[in-house]
Amino acid sequence: MRDEWLQVLLRRAPLELLRDAVDITVVAYAIYRILLLVRGTRAAQVGQGLLLIAVVYAISQRLELITTFTLLDRSLTSFLVFVVVIFQADIRRALMRVGDRPFFLRWRKPVDAPAVEEVIAAAEGLAARHIGALFVFERDASVDDFVSQCTFIDAELSTALLFTVFLPSQDNPLHDGAVIIRNGRIAAAGAVLPLTSSGTLDRQLGTRHRAALGISEETDAAVVVVSEERGEISLCFNGNIVRGLDTKTARQALYGVLYSKRQAAALLREAGQAEREGRTSRRPPPPPPRSGVRPVPKGEGEQGPRAGGDER
Repeated sequence: MRDEWLQVLLRRAPLELLRDAVDITVVAYAIYRILLLVRGTRAAQVGQGLLLIAVVYAISQRLELITTFTLLDRSLTSFLVFVVVIFQADIRRALMRVGDRPFFLRWRKPVDAPAVEEVIAAAEGLAARHIGALFVFERDASVDDFVSQCTFIDAELSTALLFTVFLPSQDNPLHDGAVIIRNGRIAAAGAVLPLTSSGTLDRQLGTRHRAALGISEETDAAVVVVSEERGEISLCFNGNIVRGLDTKTARQALYGVLYSKRQAAALLREAGQAEREGRTSRRPPPPPPRSGVRPVPKGEGEQGPRAGGDER
């Protein structure tokens, strides 16, 4: 058998062998990337079921089990359509991850670097005061379909305004939700986001972090989270979370997600030089609220199980 295969290979031209090798490599790499994309999702479990059906289909054809083969053959097309409809969210998420490859980032609509710096400055000030916050950078995929309620603002983005939005007070109904940043402006505030359905999330993380992960799973948005309880900054993207960031690492992580590698490196060098020269455009956050502003008592101001804010 081995000699027969060797004779077949020797009879083929080198160009044909090279073409077959490239063909097999492309298919193997495509299957490998698909497995990486669906790993840890419901689609992975469905893939196991489809593999079992394919094995039964092949065996029934080989053993001439006419009834079984006919049933599977006629229902295969309908079953594939059913799978696509049921798991369209997982398929959409996988395709968005393909678009997040560094090769495609150069053609994406860039996020204004000054907007990133304003958010980093606001997150730094809010974390120092243990004030929870949620900043959503909308990218190519719109978040409108996943926001159940919000207040449209369309205001110029600034550190002072962001700080004011999240200032906890009975007279400030926006502080519990998320801020949507679109085209370098504050598009909306008080946004309620979908929660992640992941069962592997750290139990220490509350509703705010679950909402950040939820919107990052459904869209290509990058989300900056400030923990009220721990006073730490986190970044969520593509269903992943990076915790325990300080100002420097948060800036590096956010630029790394929003820009290509070359663009991020250039912007980070520019930001570092601006800070060293003392000409940073970031404005300091406003002081803590005066006594005339009534803070929200602990336990009040919650929006329910789908809220964008929580005690964590």
